[in-house]
Amino acid sequence: MARAASSRAEMLGEIIAASHLVTLTQLPTVVSEEARHHGWPEVLMYLADLRQTMLTLMPGENSEDLRESGEVPTEFPIDGTVPGRAFQLGEILPTSAGGGQWWVPVLDGTERIGMMRVTTGEDGAQTKQELRDLAGLVALLLVTKRGTSDSYARLVRRRRMNVAAEMEWRLMPPRTSATDRALVSALMEPAYQVSGDAFDYAFTGDVVHLSVFDAMGHDTAAGLTANLAVAACRNHRRQGHTLVETANGVEKALVEQFEDNRYATGVLADLDVNTGELSWISRGHFPPVVIRGGRSAVQLGCTPAPPMGTGLGITPGLCHDQLEPGDRLLLYTDGITEARMPGGEEFGLDRFTDFLIRHHADGLPVPETLRRFIAHHLEYHGGRLSDDATVLVLEWHGPVPYAPGEVEALVGLPARSAPARMERPTRWGTPGRRGRGAAGKTTGKTGGAPGGGTGTTGSSTGAAKDDDSGGTADDGTGDSAGDRTDDGTGDKTSDTDTAEDTAEDTTSGPARSTASGGASRAGGPALHPPRRRPPIRG
Repeated sequence: MARAASSRAEMLGEIIAASHLVTLTQLPTVVSEEARHHGWPEVLMYLADLRQTMLTLMPGENSEDLRESGEVPTEFPIDGTVPGRAFQLGEILPTSAGGGQWWVPVLDGTERIGMMRVTTGEDGAQTKQELRDLAGLVALLLVTKRGTSDSYARLVRRRRMNVAAEMEWRLMPPRTSATDRALVSALMEPAYQVSGDAFDYAFTGDVVHLSVFDAMGHDTAAGLTANLAVAACRNHRRQGHTLVETANGVEKALVEQFEDNRYATGVLADLDVNTGELSWISRGHFPPVVIRGGRSAVQLGCTPAPPMGTGLGITPGLCHDQLEPGDRLLLYTDGITEARMPGGEEFGLDRFTDFLIRHHADGLPVPETLRRFIAHHLEYHGGRLSDDATVLVLEWHGPVPYAPGEVEALVGLPARSAPARMERPTRWGTPGRRGRGAAGKTTGKTGGAPGGGTGTTGSSTGAAKDDDSGGTADDGTGDSAGDRTDDGTGDKTSDTDTAEDTAEDTTSGPARSTASGGASRAGGPALHPPRRRPPIRG
């Protein structure tokens, strides 16, 4: 056993040494050859497409022979197959062929990239740890190489992409990322024609920065506007500016470039992971929503300022809300709630939050919940969206780090990806300078979306609700618990959800909010100001 473990560690080192001078298209051959040399006869690599509906085989010398002989499928649907199930849940699963052949998730941190099919002829905890190690190295190499390879883009695209979407996807951060206390996951649709939507996030010391933008129009100019808004936001944020100063900086950049012909709505927010204090501003955009305890949804309130780029010179008000451990914060664009079927009603905020609440109860990883939501959203609208639809979810665990295994289940990492022996900090390092908001006076009234939107509204779900079509609660993908799945070999396996349920949040009640002036919002549930931030030491 010790000799085998030493050999596999040596394999990883040899793959790293060989990777320096290979291209992305040569990587599958390098990995397969090194694995074969160290006792694993076959390694095949599959990439998930942009919409995460299909797994496609990466070409390599060994895979080409198998492809031509018909021994290996070149594609697997993510819904309804064993490799797809392993992708959804982030679990290492055996293939129906047995004999020590495994489907292994390939993740860059918490970002789902694809799958490997590895033939080991072995079983046991040591083998699965070695599979995780190999998959982690492969993910890092894929991410390193894909920036200089058009082959990667061709493999993950299943249709033609417009120029605006090309810009947007190059600009976006990874769709999922997590730390020991916070998790962020986001998706955009239509993936190949998105034009004016954008999301961004970053971790800086004790603060998670979040932003969502929705630029005017549905053309390439909208993509340029969104790109400029994100770039200006990052530029000011990285210089240590406050949220208000950053939003004003985006405004200035858009006015200088487009005069007053182009604008973007947006929400900019900072979350202090030590205290749960959420600071945020709205520039003509829908306010965030908080899902609490996996049961209720509350729309936050803050008086919005005009969209960025209008040049009206109105300073936005800075609002504060106190999150509670386990809260999930939702930022979204109007393509989520205002999209409607031809001749039908809007999708609406209630359908949006009800879907997320139902799937939170199922214990699915957050990225998988969003993937299924987007599939359901597209199905509701007949497969076509008339507007960009973006959703960003942040879960705050609380001031205490996640327990070992808890965050892995939330993001869909294979079990024990973060070893228990790793010392998890009880507090993050001393943060850098964090600006407080400028004194933008707010009215203290219930805020809402532009155009007369409502203020604080609560939507509580005690049990899974039926869809408006009259059917039972369904995720819209055709893959629900208890379905039988197929790995492409003709054998079936039971589709059992083994993801760990997240710890139940026993707190109740809506998020509490105050405007920067200290006055609590009028109406709605009881409110209280955010807790005072502890002093910075060091």
